[in-house]
Amino acid sequence: MCIAVKLGLFAVSVMPEASRVVDSRLRRNDGHKATTIEAAITEAAAALASAGFDEPRRRARRLVAAALGLSASEVFAYPERRVDEGGAARIGDFLRRILAHEPLSRVLGTREFWGLDFRLSSDTLDPRPETETVVEAVLARLPERDRPYRLLDLGTGNGCLLLALLSERPAATGTGVDCTFGAATAARANAVALGLAARSWFAVGDWAAAISGRFDAVVANPPYIATGTIASLPPEVRDFDPRRALDGGADGLAAYRTIVADLPRLIAPDGLFATEIGDGQGTAVAAILAAHGLAIDAFADDLAGIRRCIVARPAGTSTVKKCLE
Repeated sequence: MCIAVKLGLFAVSVMPEASRVVDSRLRRNDGHKATTIEAAITEAAAALASAGFDEPRRRARRLVAAALGLSASEVFAYPERRVDEGGAARIGDFLRRILAHEPLSRVLGTREFWGLDFRLSSDTLDPRPETETVVEAVLARLPERDRPYRLLDLGTGNGCLLLALLSERPAATGTGVDCTFGAATAARANAVALGLAARSWFAVGDWAAAISGRFDAVVANPPYIATGTIASLPPEVRDFDPRRALDGGADGLAAYRTIVADLPRLIAPDGLFATEIGDGQGTAVAAILAAHGLAIDAFADDLAGIRRCIVARPAGTSTVKKCLE
């Protein structure tokens, strides 16, 4: 059951537990009209803080900026700007959804990845900054901007890995595969919006089962969360990302076993495979790769220092650059 509450300018519906923690703040502000950007941020931050969100003012500032269609610098520069009725309604709607732990990217329907704007859908994972580690690793190993590289993205989702790579290699072409029509459609729409449709193709399939040919790079961000731990994920992930994009089977490695089995026939002799991995999965994924004749070229850490990407090549062409865990 949801309860409608009034926070100054904003009427929002929240779950009962959220309603209880913000109730005193709501009573204090009943009748107060937040008519400026600064007041809107202050009241939204108070609601977020009362509901237990960390960095409530930063979150509130982003929320208000997004709802009003303003940049961060505009919000800082014009705190006295008045909020009209339509803007107040949008802030209230955004706040309600954020209090229900919906990520702001889902509220907006877009996520920035590799400096590009990607539309999200309910069929696609919300890409995280750590996934850019895969893009960096591949670009470092495909250094020639004008070479016609062939790329394959398995489990493409909204197409962020493939399209980020194509944006940096203007002569490259690529194929993205996903198991749902909705995801493939979303990826195609992003390719069109980014001006990359002429060099990318998207298909519905079971990983690489229907794919033939050789590729200079195969990339993937497969589901790698163990089934039994999904319930303990933050609600922003558990309740809003599609389960199929999270669930990696009993040990979190099921998708890697399926993907890697097809790699020997897909990777060009001097090609590579790069994939995102979960925290602590490096040794296990490396063993799966080795069992199919692939040698580790390198591991790469994300900005938090977590081993996030593993790069492999056909055995005999690779040099191990980092030791196994």
